[in-house]
Amino acid sequence: QLVYPYDFRLTEKEKTSICYLSFPDSYSGGLGDTQFSFRLRQSGGQRTTHYEDDGEYNREAPLTLQRESAHYFGYVYFRQVKDSSMKRGYFQKSLVLVSRLPYVNLFQSLLQLIAPEYFDKLEPCLEAVCNEIDQWLPPVPGQTLNLPVMGVVIQVRIPSRVDKPGSSPVKQFNQENLLPAPLVLPSIHELDLFRCFQPVLIHIQMLWELMLLGEPIVVMAPSPTVSSEMVLALTSCLAPLRYCCDYRPYFTIHDSEFKEYTTRTQAPPNIVVGVTNPFFIKTLQHWPHILRVGELRMSGDLPKQVKVKKLAKLKTLDTKPGIYTSYKTFLHKDKTLIKRLLKGIQRKRPSEVQSALLRRHLLELTQSFIIPLEHYIASLMPLQRAITPWKNPPQIRPFRQEDFMKTLEHAGPQLTCVLKGDWLGLYRRFFKSPNFDGWYRQRHKEMTQKLEALHLEAICEANIVAWMKDKSEVEIVDLVLKLREKLVRARCQHLPVKEETLQRVGLYIETIIGSLPEDLQTVLHHH
Repeated sequence: QLVYPYDFRLTEKEKTSICYLSFPDSYSGGLGDTQFSFRLRQSGGQRTTHYEDDGEYNREAPLTLQRESAHYFGYVYFRQVKDSSMKRGYFQKSLVLVSRLPYVNLFQSLLQLIAPEYFDKLEPCLEAVCNEIDQWLPPVPGQTLNLPVMGVVIQVRIPSRVDKPGSSPVKQFNQENLLPAPLVLPSIHELDLFRCFQPVLIHIQMLWELMLLGEPIVVMAPSPTVSSEMVLALTSCLAPLRYCCDYRPYFTIHDSEFKEYTTRTQAPPNIVVGVTNPFFIKTLQHWPHILRVGELRMSGDLPKQVKVKKLAKLKTLDTKPGIYTSYKTFLHKDKTLIKRLLKGIQRKRPSEVQSALLRRHLLELTQSFIIPLEHYIASLMPLQRAITPWKNPPQIRPFRQEDFMKTLEHAGPQLTCVLKGDWLGLYRRFFKSPNFDGWYRQRHKEMTQKLEALHLEAICEANIVAWMKDKSEVEIVDLVLKLREKLVRARCQHLPVKEETLQRVGLYIETIIGSLPEDLQTVLHHH
């Protein structure tokens, strides 16, 4: 019905998708308000965003919180109440916030403030809210923002790539001068993992492996809320490793990718998809891993844990909750985690304490797996003494899987993780997954930039005048052009180089040009 701000351009295809994704697609007798999230593939080519320099934010933000370039997130507040004046006897409406940022807590909290007002006062409310949001500072990793909206100040910290993984969010700051007291969000994006994973706590290990390997998973849930929370919880359980596959927290049969995902002519794609329509049990039953969950209820004791069942047991109509898969885990189950969580339940520990336990366990598991890979890839970097000023920097050596496997005997995950099992088999499978590919490309890019930076520093330390003594004009002009190109690249790619180094290289270029005959100087200054 309405898009605010008016100048926000969506293609017709995107509009249709957003409409379908912002309503529950299976009958839910529940009246009242519900909130959930979706993720939508952008259609119709790249569009420029308001922030032309995504680069700076994306360089400083954790990989898991980067601004998406080809997808939108939709955050939905849906209201369904009896209303005899409506043709269907119900008032049904959704307010959706669309963003490229995965700040699920911030945006859902924002909707809790805006939506009830909007359903009451309609458009003028949105106009007022948008005017306030326009004044918000853009997110800068590492900073705490105070965001005023509708008489409330939301206070939240934007995480940064240099935060220590697993450190608790910094306790809140500068509250003394804020009146009214701000609404403080402990995290901009972290879900209550303990609540989300309740029915599958004893299978956390298996789910972590399936996510690590980028396996195709269907989450079948009774509502978009449960479906989207479960999918977002799953994609977050590899942090700080980035989950590089596609994921859809909530997906409907009207989606433009429906055919692509349900076809039986090729293997299911590497994606985690959350659905609520029972029709999917039939169309997705050839997928290798199906997680069926019921309504999430917080109760005093360990919630009923689902069982792992054979895929053949998937009944079309009455499917009991369970993990339907024939997957055998590579690692043995961690009994201590379950014992600690159970003890927490008995002692009535708050959910956030249990979530922190769970998150730390997953973090330690991921780090035990990733540290040997980090050590090995660091060893592929050329030695610093091999970087000389007047030669191109040496290449990073290729990643050889077998060489890596040999390092595991003395420096494998067993050093940091008590879990026994077939770690080698897990690495072998991981090498075939999009998550390995994404991790390797990211590291390779960072190392290449580091090499460039070291090379620029080597040039700065060199005696350029001595080098020029026995060189021809052609060689000297060639050097000027190369140095200029390096300087441009260092600035464009924001290489990790000190500003003074860049300025010195600039001075070098001027010095060299100054030593050349005048006609060449003119040409080079215009070049």
